[in-house]
Amino acid sequence: MTPAPRQRGAVARLGTAQTLAWASSYYLPAMLAEPMARDLGVGTATVFAAFSVALIVSALLGPLAGRAIDRHGGPPVLAGTNLVFAAGLGCMAMAQGPATLFAAWVIMGVAMGSGLYEAAFSSLVRLYGQGARNAITGITLIAGFASTVGWPLSAWMEAQWGWRGACLGWAALHLLVGVPLNSWLPRGAGPHAATSGTAPVTPGASAAVPAAAAAGTHTSTLRATLLLSFVFAVTWFTSTAMAAHLPRLLQASGTSLQVAVAMAALVGPAQVAARLAEFGLLRRMHPLVSAQLAAAAHPVGAGILMLLGGPAAAAFTVLHGAGNGVLTIAKGTLPLVLFGPQGYGARQGVMMVPARVAQAFAPLLFGMLLDRFGADALWLTTLLGLAALGALWMLRPQMQR
Repeated sequence: MTPAPRQRGAVARLGTAQTLAWASSYYLPAMLAEPMARDLGVGTATVFAAFSVALIVSALLGPLAGRAIDRHGGPPVLAGTNLVFAAGLGCMAMAQGPATLFAAWVIMGVAMGSGLYEAAFSSLVRLYGQGARNAITGITLIAGFASTVGWPLSAWMEAQWGWRGACLGWAALHLLVGVPLNSWLPRGAGPHAATSGTAPVTPGASAAVPAAAAAGTHTSTLRATLLLSFVFAVTWFTSTAMAAHLPRLLQASGTSLQVAVAMAALVGPAQVAARLAEFGLLRRMHPLVSAQLAAAAHPVGAGILMLLGGPAAAAFTVLHGAGNGVLTIAKGTLPLVLFGPQGYGARQGVMMVPARVAQAFAPLLFGMLLDRFGADALWLTTLLGLAALGALWMLRPQMQR
């Protein structure tokens, strides 16, 4: 079913705002870490350590942001994060040493914890309830180009104005573009929007539910929450590790630097292609089925790469990118299908805490394994991917109930 015109407009605005948010935060260090480090007299690792601190801060604030969206809607929270992003980028541009650099990234962590995908998904669920699946897919389609837009734009601004000018340029875009886009989102009609699509509740019915059944429901919900939290943590660890080390991993597998860079560039198009498939063919499937297929993609690709070496670089990057693209959508749709829209934002924030922490340590841990074991470091992400696939299979009885 094609989204209604009002929904298409909301998806376009929110997707564009998310592209800006991701490009100016998550994808910023890849282009600016080295010039930052040179100018501030620190190692590049220090800049990435500050970025890791931002990710941990974002993990801690995610549940609070989710509850705020459940209560007040997306526009005030998301537009507020544009102001915080601008403040963090402005402070970064004024940094004079490690202390002020870390302080700037802490501010960025506050914005990231309340202004990236989880907040956007929560905003859409509050607006459209159970009908938010296509809208979630839509914003990931648009924001899937964040690196494609962000990396060249950061590099251009850095070449023109230096890294400090690039930070100020991104801050200006948040104020001039991000604030209006998020402010113009539909506000929804209040709490009832978050319950649309759910079955009506008969007055007094809750009192008639046996205590044993209520306890069983609570246990089942807790089990599903823990399983999904594990799946999200594993997939975000792998995604971040690959984003930080993919070219070097491909070189360790036997490709030249030029080929490794060219093959790594296939991840973005593969993500977008997989999301288009999710929007078209896979949307007729249950979200759990598409998530299972996506979870299997990285282990299969890694196995091919470890078996065949460099000639399989393209197959690995395409499979990894496609799986990661669909799993990004699953992070929004699976909690909606399993638990419904009521309290979605708060629940989403809690479930993503382990994922944010795993994401913060992924570049360091996988880099250490890559230094010691070369391409065999892929055994870690392969086993984690298979464990995530097993966790998704364990959710099948939950879905049947």
